[in-house]
Amino acid sequence: MRKTVLAASLAILVAPLVPTMAAASPIETACLRSDRAQATRAMCRCIGSVAQTTLTRSEQRRAAAFFRDPQLAQDVRMSKSERDNRFWARYRAFGAAAEQRCAR
Repeated sequence: MRKTVLAASLAILVAPLVPTMAAASPIETACLRSDRAQATRAMCRCIGSVAQTTLTRSEQRRAAAFFRDPQLAQDVRMSKSERDNRFWARYRAFGAAAEQRCAR
């Protein structure tokens, strides 16, 4: 009984220290799942962190889809829609910030 209580107490104390995919941003998750050689855990965490400060959650999900289908990015970039143009401007700002902060 004491071992069970001790194990449960330890699990409660350690759980917040263990990073999980649930806490990862959509961009970080997509990066980690990509097959790119540069997609290390540290790089993806950095890119995800920049995404969280520059893009809304909805924009992060939209941009994460670019990892699966790069043609989507091209379609948005070439779109004549004002909504797509605003998103693309924010996405480019995110990319520049991620490149500056994460490419060390």
